Amino acid sequence: MKVAMTEYLRIDLKTEKWECRVCDHEIAPARGSYKEGLLVYDRDPTEIHPPIIDPDKYRFTFSPDPEWVRILEFCCPHCGTQVETEYAIPGHPPLHDMDVDLDALKAQWAARGEAAAPYAGPAVARADGHGH
Repeated sequence: MKVAMTEYLRIDLKTEKWECRVCDHEIAPARGSYKEGLLVYDRDPTEIHPPIIDPDKYRFTFSPDPEWVRILEFCCPHCGTQVETEYAIPGHPPLHDMDVDLDALKAQWAARGEAAAPYAGPAVARADGHGH
């Protein structure tokens, strides 16, 4: 049985693996962090949040200082879907944001029985011609 955990992640309870909900790629063991199986792009925060005021005139420009913050983008290595974004302190490891009790989850879903796929809203046409 496969259980949706986020918009782009699910857990296959049979194989105990994190999976991409877009392309079905097995990402990582579900008893660990899904981030271990994703590609990581360490972004310069000034690319995302450019200065609002002239940096030649002002020390503080309302743009994050790259020495104080980094932006991590986590993407599926198979289809490239961005699964998660994290604002982090440089030098610190990525946040372990989901710690799933797999045994309890298995017991809960065994009691419920097989369920239909969760409703995710209407299909959206993407620029690359694929719908999801």
